[in-house]
Amino acid sequence: MYLRIRHATTYRYAQPVRFGPHRLMLRPRDSFDLRVVETALSITPAAQLRWMHDAYGNSVAIANFDAEADTLDIVSELVVQRFGPALPRAPIDPNAGMTGVAYSAAENAVLQPYLTLAAADPDGVLDQWLADFRARTGSGSGHLLRDLAHAISSGLTYTLRYDEGTQHPADTIGQGSGSCRDYAWLFIELARRMGFAARFVTGYIHDAPEAGSLASPVGLTHAWTDVFIPGDGWVEFDPTNDLVADRQLLRVAVARVPEDASPVSGSYTGLTGSFLGLSVGVSIEPVDAPG
Repeated sequence: MYLRIRHATTYRYAQPVRFGPHRLMLRPRDSFDLRVVETALSITPAAQLRWMHDAYGNSVAIANFDAEADTLDIVSELVVQRFGPALPRAPIDPNAGMTGVAYSAAENAVLQPYLTLAAADPDGVLDQWLADFRARTGSGSGHLLRDLAHAISSGLTYTLRYDEGTQHPADTIGQGSGSCRDYAWLFIELARRMGFAARFVTGYIHDAPEAGSLASPVGLTHAWTDVFIPGDGWVEFDPTNDLVADRQLLRVAVARVPEDASPVSGSYTGLTGSFLGLSVGVSIEPVDAPG
């Protein structure tokens, strides 16, 4: 399956401002399940680009600007080929979250950042949610992480949030709602509390005809999670749409915490109140194989 992805980000200001360096995470890495066929990146005003790999191995472009402007347009265009992702092969017993996950010593050494909790829970909100979840897992699918994704998907109300940042997982539980990045961050911190290595994933979701309805809208960036399962490796779980290792998920970047995986981040210098707004548009369409 070949897909063309166009991701346009536009910042508008009341008068020309000076732009600081911008960090762009818009290009996926080639893998057995996703191949990058074509790429194009256009920026107005013109910017000098420096490419690098960050600490996670993501492809990052650093954009430096000379000219001031009242509008900043960043347009990424990709053609990717999507293959079947890794599916979990065996059930994970509901008790695994209480007795621990059997990672090897070598795996533990590499996975430690993704095992370490990053969201404090002083009031025990997450622990209580997990205790309630464990009490219900006997009637689940028999795969602990599938059941965890389903519990979040069915137990919360999806909310489209345009403000920056990610809610604390306890706030997502308390409010009973969140965006895709909030769902993903909640899933990650719950999985880590059960002893699983989990990481944050950003990218896109493609509304394939056979998929049915999606909770999160196509036309925006999307966020989900990876969990490292012994014998299966990194497996994708999307608690927003209750999906597991689905071809609709088009990965761009991974990180330990959400703020390390922002598609576009940067700064500007201008008068107070200069910033007028941000718009993001994503279009994804099937295309024929490049000739």
